Amino acid sequence: MDEFDTLEQMLRDGKQDWLKWKGGNKTAGTRVRKLMQDVKAQCQVIREKVLDSREAETKE
Repeated sequence: MDEFDTLEQMLRDGKQDWLKWKGGNKTAGTRVRKLMQDVKAQCQVIREKVLDSREAETKE
């Protein structure tokens, strides 16, 4: 599974907690906040990979 697929899977897995939080479940809100931190980190991994790829192309 590549990095973008991992990001999509993380969001799919967290949707139920999002819906529970929207329904008033405060504990689910805590899980959503943690998920968002993990999503942020995964986005950074993707960003770095894109940047590395771009830099490698300019060196060739």
